[in-house]
Amino acid sequence: MTHDGHTDHLEQNRRYWDDQAAAWHGPLARDHWAEVEPRWGLWATPESQASVLPSDIAGMRAIELGCGTAYVSAWLARAGAHPVGIDLSEQQLSTARAMQAEFGIDFPLVLGDAEKVPYEDDSFDLAISEYGASLWCDPYRWIPEAARLLAPGGRLVFMRYSPLFALCVGPEGSASTSLSRTQFGLTRLNGGNNVQFVLPHGETLRLLRSCGFVVEDLMEIQAPRPTERDYSEVSADWARQWPSEEIWKARLAG
Repeated sequence: MTHDGHTDHLEQNRRYWDDQAAAWHGPLARDHWAEVEPRWGLWATPESQASVLPSDIAGMRAIELGCGTAYVSAWLARAGAHPVGIDLSEQQLSTARAMQAEFGIDFPLVLGDAEKVPYEDDSFDLAISEYGASLWCDPYRWIPEAARLLAPGGRLVFMRYSPLFALCVGPEGSASTSLSRTQFGLTRLNGGNNVQFVLPHGETLRLLRSCGFVVEDLMEIQAPRPTERDYSEVSADWARQWPSEEIWKARLAG
């Protein structure tokens, strides 16, 4: 298990979110914050189906790694947890603060790097990421950092693109029925103005185990039927046949 050690993706992704992506993601924040039941990922998979949140979440110290507009942290707070959100993008956090004021939900928001979090060891019971650090940060940095932050027995839950999706989508365009990349060496996906990370399942499993995690579940998500929703990178028809995204659930041993 190796990585190139480069950290240029941090500044590149910060610029991408502050200068471009926050403009289209920000308007979605209110709908996410207003959700009565959490709905996860591209296909709005309901919490009643995915069971992302631990059943004993009330009272948990939680950190959302790469929180964006922090709607996941808002869901955690409503469930009785004590969340902290951290993100590189000031624009995203500005939207999060506006949503806190509008919905009357308050929790700490930290401008910072999810690969190097300014909290002590064993500070949290739950680390969670929905297309935050799980996609935009180097897994060989943010997963060990999550392990450091969690107390023994703490849970790690993250959602990301599936490796199959990453293999089938090219630098430009939507996921196809042909492989566009090789699986061996799959880690860093350079998108021109941003960098994403997706590891194959075997590499992810070995990385989690090396950090002291016991994997409890891997849920590959199927797009529901019917749905009118398509994305530039993947269609609902494709995602009904193959998993475009997945949820990992792990517990820190001890």
